[in-house]
Amino acid sequence: MLLIHCPFCGPRSEIEFSYGGPATAPRPQDPAQISDADWVDWLTVPENRIGPVPERWCHSKGCGAWLTLRRDTRTHEILEVQHGA
Repeated sequence: MLLIHCPFCGPRSEIEFSYGGPATAPRPQDPAQISDADWVDWLTVPENRIGPVPERWCHSKGCGAWLTLRRDTRTHEILEVQHGA
């Protein structure tokens, strides 16, 4: 189980959080200007990197804050937590 440090509520179990997906590149400004295949990839194909990755988590059963974590996928160690971002 992950222990996520919420900047407002302190350390909390991952069961209080909802995974929001990878913190990837921002949404394309005009999806009509990119190919259908690229748009589908952006929407549905997350990166599956080994090592530290940025992820979005919502403290849904707590204060409701959105956090960006940097988590090492090899060890599940949380290396950094930022509010919002």
